[in-house]
Amino acid sequence: MAIGADFRERANIARIGIAFVLLFAVYQISEGLQTIIAPASPAGPALMVLTLLLAWPLGRWLGWRGYDAYGLDLQSRSFAILGAGMLIAAVAFLTSRSLGTAMGIYSATSAVAASSGVIAFALVSTFIPSVAEDILTRGFLLRTLPVKLTAVSYVVLSALLYTANHVWRFDWGISEQVRLFCLGLAYGAAAWRWRNLWAAVALHWGWNLSNVLVEQLMPADNLSIDAARYLSAAVNLAMLGIVVLLPRPSELRETSARLG
Repeated sequence: MAIGADFRERANIARIGIAFVLLFAVYQISEGLQTIIAPASPAGPALMVLTLLLAWPLGRWLGWRGYDAYGLDLQSRSFAILGAGMLIAAVAFLTSRSLGTAMGIYSATSAVAASSGVIAFALVSTFIPSVAEDILTRGFLLRTLPVKLTAVSYVVLSALLYTANHVWRFDWGISEQVRLFCLGLAYGAAAWRWRNLWAAVALHWGWNLSNVLVEQLMPADNLSIDAARYLSAAVNLAMLGIVVLLPRPSELRETSARLG
């Protein structure tokens, strides 16, 4: 019995490894095409969509109900987490931009109007890569990997994986690596605290979407790239603090019961 259980565990770990490597390869090819090799080619975005679509049958192969393997579900609680997290991320990004402008890091230029089509495109084009990357860098660790992690080990490990996942940015300098790691800490903490990948998606998608829309509606010249990155890192560390301080739903229910 012990030998059989050990074999099944090894086989399960092997399947997890194969699923991760497959998604990682498709994701990285997509990123490489979009950022360096062929930015104008539709192949890059198509492969990003494929990464997200492949995650479902791979989740089934791993023994879960599709995206449940990574902590994604369609419960009403998850939609509430998504909405709240996106609001927090949007406020954080606007705070970062406002502070940067006051500090002379950004210089505002003429504001422009964004059509509904531009906004719709921004919603989709930031959602798909955000979810795909969260599955890779946080979802596997959250539910699929058969290793018991503590809160700190999960958050740090997922932040390191998130930073390493940006292989096409390794030559951008230490400021970018610091920024990515701090973003990863905030996103990983959200996923762990609510045991739900939508919490990480909310912050990740909300930040990326805010970035695109603010650049469209209120464009600005970046006068110091490194300073902007360190400011972004600091604001995300503040967002990490907010995530840690916010009560989980179970804690809210317990408080409500005591008051009642």
